[in-house]
Order: sequence, then structure tokens, then C-alpha cells
Amino acid sequence: MVNFGLVSKIIGQLLLLEGSLMSWCVIMSYCYQEDDSIAFLISMILTLCGGLCLLWFGRDADNNMSRRDSYLVVTATWVTFSIFGMLPYMIGGYITNLTDAYFETMSGFTTTGASIVDDVERLPHGILFWRSLSQWIGGLGIVFFTIAILPSMGGGSVRVFAAEATGPIRTKMHPKLSTNAKWIWSIYLGLTVACILAFWAFGGNWFDSINYAMTTTATGGFSPHNDNSIFFSTPAMVYVSVLFQFLAGINFTLLYLTLFKRRFRDLFTNSEFKLYVGIVIIATLWIMYLLITRMGYGTEHSFRTALFHVVSFMTTTGLFNEDPGFWPHITWIILTCLMFLGASAGSTSGGFKCVRGLMILQVLRNEFRRILHPNAILPVKINGQPIPQSKITTLMVFFAIYMFMCFICVIIMLVAGIDNGNAITIALSCISNVGLPLNSHMGPVMSWGDLPMLVKWICAFLMLVGRLEIISVLVLFTRSYWKEN
Repeated sequence: MVNFGLVSKIIGQLLLLEGSLMSWCVIMSYCYQEDDSIAFLISMILTLCGGLCLLWFGRDADNNMSRRDSYLVVTATWVTFSIFGMLPYMIGGYITNLTDAYFETMSGFTTTGASIVDDVERLPHGILFWRSLSQWIGGLGIVFFTIAILPSMGGGSVRVFAAEATGPIRTKMHPKLSTNAKWIWSIYLGLTVACILAFWAFGGNWFDSINYAMTTTATGGFSPHNDNSIFFSTPAMVYVSVLFQFLAGINFTLLYLTLFKRRFRDLFTNSEFKLYVGIVIIATLWIMYLLITRMGYGTEHSFRTALFHVVSFMTTTGLFNEDPGFWPHITWIILTCLMFLGASAGSTSGGFKCVRGLMILQVLRNEFRRILHPNAILPVKINGQPIPQSKITTLMVFFAIYMFMCFICVIIMLVAGIDNGNAITIALSCISNVGLPLNSHMGPVMSWGDLPMLVKWICAFLMLVGRLEIISVLVLFTRSYWKEN
């Protein structure tokens, strides 16, 4: 049976963490002398009280966590974090609708970046900072963040990490998971600080630099401005953003081995990284050619614009500095494919992940070879290591569920009255954690806030299952999960 006491105790610890994070927003509100400080104080008190209540409920629970408990912990944590995380919006009156507030918060923590707020510049600085901070915390995972600072996770840190981590292959750098978490978060923090300093050095103010850096390294895309092109108006700002989005799309374990262990050969021999770089180069050159020949762009302008949007879409950041809706239609298809694929597993990006694309390509190649050589043994290998058949089966199941969920959600949206183009865009955008602005000209112009209430809840669910890689969430809805044995 599920150890509800242990689940309650762990989520209580996490809520105490969330309450302490809200204190940073109180400080931000105080610095700007704005009226959202009261909303954050009340939210912080309610969150801390909720955490203490859950800790009291699980005070006598043993620390023996099963695999079943770990899946419930991860899913319940993300849902609970979003419930308490929406309190500042509602208490302050900045988002008065429960559905909208939950949608905005889930979009933040899952680093989707879809926003129902059409005029974000009307929001006070504390709320804007909370939106960016939620994406930064969710970038590598809420529970994974906690493992780094609270090593005692009920004796089941490894199982919790496996339930939350992205990608089909897990790589450990150290026998202790908490040490792994600290090293990876040190990379993440270092990238964020470097990004802040780079944005500031090239003309950004401190507040914008901090917010854009957090959402860039988290590949989330929330912005403190209505129009991103204002911040990314200079080539230097664009290239800085591209650099850090690209780095955030690399497997963080691989980044650690490259930067700290100086194993540069691992980077350039890694199959997933080579595919990631190759796709970015090919897609950039293709779109660059289209912009030059059909839109009359200059060489440097076309290269910069194409590279920015290719990296933004592939890392599922979703930042724009121009509207691709005015470009040739083939560019929409290219960018949509990049959005679906995503960057590397073990990074902050969403999407299907390059490593899964590699595995599927190898499976297809082996099937064609098997037609000619029926008795041949043709293993699937990643970086020279054979992949067990069980992981191949899981991959195919994942792909089937991924496509089936998109199909069902598109059908529901069509029934709800959403047009074909936006229904497909919304489903792919949410499950890939991209959060494209629907007010672009890549489809009929609308806003996330215009979606029917039912569709918003479906989108929030898609964001959650997309971030937690689907199966970790859907297993909770199976009969076998709740059986005693």
C-alpha cells in the first residue's frame, strides 16, 4: 500500500521550502515599494502552515519509500506546489480566476511559459520575479532541487529522482545522489549567474537581466515585458541568449564532466550532443536561406534571427524577437518539428528529447537490416553502450502515448470550438513545455486567456505530464497502482 504518512511528510518539507522562496519575493516587493508584499506575506504564511500540517500528519511515518510512493510524491509535489504557488496571484487580485491562476502557476513550474496574462507589464515587480523564480526552480525539477539541499528524502531519493528525471537513460557521477544533485545544481546556478552578468554587461538593467536569465537557463520563456524584441533589440543580447539557451539544452551531467572534469572528448563523442548540434546547424542554415531568398534579409540578420528561433524552439524556451508567422510557411513546419523533438535528456528543455530520436532511428535502421538478415543480432547502442530491450519497449510505449494524448486533446479542443491550427499548436506546445504565444501570426490570432475553462485544465494537465514524461503521472490512474500487492 501507499505510505501516505511518508508522502505527507516529504511534501510538507517541500512546502516549507516553497514558503521560504516566497520570502525572496517579499524582499523584491519591499525594494520597489509596491503593494504585492502583503499578498506574498499572506501566501508565505499559508504555505508554511500547510507544510507544518503535512509534517505533523506524517510525523510517525517510517522512511521506507517504495517505488509506488515515489511516483505519488513527485506528481503530488508538482500539483501541490502549483496550488500554493498560485496564492500570490489570487490574494493580490492580479489573477482573480482560480483556473487562470492555476494555469499560470503550472505553466511556470513546468517551464512551459504559456501565460494567460496579456499585459504582464501591469504586474508588480514581486509577481514578475515570482513567475521567473517558479520557472527557475522547475527547470531541473522541484524534487531534484530539494534533494540537493535536503539530502534526507525519506530514504528514497534515488526512486524519486528516477520518477522526476527526464530521458530514458540515467547517468550518475557520484554514488550519493545528493552529491550528484549539488554538482548539477552548481552548474545550473553558475550558468544563471553568468547569464545575468552577460545581460547586464550588454545593456540590460538588473531586474530584467535577473528575470530573463532565470527563464533563459530554465528554458521557460516567461518575460517581464509584453514584447521580447525590446530586450533582444541588439545583436549582442540575441547571441548571449542563444548561447545560454543552447547550453541549458545540453545534458547537465555531460556539462559537468566537460567543465569540471575536463573530459572534452566526452562532449564531442556523445551521440545525443552531436545530433543536437547537427539539427541546430541544419535548421539554422535552412531558415537562413529562406529568409535571404524570400524575405530579403541581410546575411548577418538572417543568421542571427534564424539561430535565435531555432535554439529557442528546440530548447522549448519559446522566446521570440520577431514573428515567424510572417515568414514562409515551411519555416513553421521546421520550427514545429524542433519544438516536438526538444533538446537533450537531462537538460532543462522539454519535448521528446534527442536521445529518444536517436533510439527510434536506430530501431528503424535495424528493422530494415533485419529484412535482409533475419538472424542477425542488431543491438541499439547509444555512445557505444547497448540499450536493454526493456528500454526499447518503454520508448515505443512512451512515443505511442505521447502521440495518442496529443490526438485526444486536439479532438477535445476542436469540439470546444478551437480552430484546427490552434488546437494542434496548443496540444504540442503544452505537452512539449514550449508555451508559444498564440497572438503570433503562425495561426489564427487568439490568447491563452481566451481558451475555455475545460481546455485550460486540459492544458495544465498536459504541461504536468509533459514535464514528468507522461508515464510517471499516468501510472497513478491505473488499477494496478492502487492494488495492495
